[in-house]
Amino acid sequence: MIPRLFILDQQEQRAQRLSIILNFVAEAHQIVDETQLLAQLAIDPKAVVLLGALVGQQHEQLIEQHPATAFLLLGETLKPLLRHANVVGLLSEPFAYASLTQHLRDCQEYHRLLPGQRAQESQARFVGMVGISAQMQQVRFLIQQVARTDANVLILGDSGTGKEVVARNIHVLSHRADGPFVPINCGAIPAELLESELFGHEKGAFTGAISTRKGRFELAQGGTLFLDEIGDMPLPMQVKLLRVLQERIYERVGGNQPIRADVRIIAATHRQLEGMIEEGRFREDLFYRLNVFPIETPALKDRPDDLPLLLQELQQRLEQHGQAAIKFTERAIASLKLHGWPGNVRELANLVERLGIMFPHQVIDVAELPLKYRHIEVDSYVPHYPEALLERDAINELFQFNEDDDSEGDAHFAQHSDNNGFNVLPDDGVDLKQFLADLEITLISQALERHDFVVARAADILCLRRTTLVEKMRKYNLGRDELDAAD
Repeated sequence: MIPRLFILDQQEQRAQRLSIILNFVAEAHQIVDETQLLAQLAIDPKAVVLLGALVGQQHEQLIEQHPATAFLLLGETLKPLLRHANVVGLLSEPFAYASLTQHLRDCQEYHRLLPGQRAQESQARFVGMVGISAQMQQVRFLIQQVARTDANVLILGDSGTGKEVVARNIHVLSHRADGPFVPINCGAIPAELLESELFGHEKGAFTGAISTRKGRFELAQGGTLFLDEIGDMPLPMQVKLLRVLQERIYERVGGNQPIRADVRIIAATHRQLEGMIEEGRFREDLFYRLNVFPIETPALKDRPDDLPLLLQELQQRLEQHGQAAIKFTERAIASLKLHGWPGNVRELANLVERLGIMFPHQVIDVAELPLKYRHIEVDSYVPHYPEALLERDAINELFQFNEDDDSEGDAHFAQHSDNNGFNVLPDDGVDLKQFLADLEITLISQALERHDFVVARAADILCLRRTTLVEKMRKYNLGRDELDAAD
């Protein structure tokens, strides 16, 4: 369960600002004084205290007297108190949503791992279930309620919404957690092999059965069997599965020895089973056997507020596997929130991995996102470099010849020289600055004349900004009238 939150801070304005943020992230909390806090902690010490300024400056005493309480400090002046084990973190103004939620999550972990604490009592045991949205809170609640039973569960939802993650969490929170979790994709196995995969076979049961083999039911004995994509199971197999669910007994293919099925069944599908029943493609009696406790996984497009936490979780996973870290700007996250996400969390995970490969150790803005994920118009930063740096680059490019082909180098040099130019440095030297200025005047003049003095087009062909070209025209006095007079 979510721990109780208390704000204890004599700086009332700071406490109110923090309260507003906590309201935004849907975290129930209470602003208290020292007397109220001590009374609450006496009843249940497993709480989170956001600790700020105190009149008596008894911070250390309060922290040491409540070791089961997780503390978050407010303000840099309390930083020395971080040495205490139950001080989970430090918050400084301006309070950031990401750091606050991460610290609250760490506090939940602190409570979960308290010596003697029963693991079932904290939702922090959920693995991979990231999100603060109402939809995700409801899914976690349903998992917690059904995990303590052996009821059959049917997980519904679009592809990529994390149905197997839900199934694994049900298993981990159940009394079968010490047993195996065995998944099988009913749509990925040919119909003629599915029975053997589920129930196993005896030696010689069919061509190629050279030895006895256990099926998934037998491998999951004492644990959980996850039947993914149950909607793709052929009708003949649906009949046999129904019999096992009813009688809890099955036989291997080619065998006659009954085996008791001590497994918990969790099924999942992205299909609309009610419609398949009407079409005669799914058995109604099997549906009701499986649909004892339905859980619907929400689509990512319906919980955009969870996206920042999901990005953080996915980045951490990739870093644990050795991939370079990346970060997202607020504008990039805002753009991603507007995406439809037909592939749901799986699509988001693929995107994060792709961006990590393309832009390792970089910050991702809207411009770095693939085109279909750019849903907001932003003015990307365009760097402006000093003229000296640009001129140096132009000189380097001008004199960068192909050393293996002198004729090609001469042609390249001649192309960038005026009619009175040269391709060999004269014995008496050259005024390089004047030479480059003359070359620049010649090229700008040609670009302007070619495009009838439309400055924007001339700038494009010279790969210059329009304002830069205007400045150069003013510098060299290159108006239409001046060029006509020169002719």
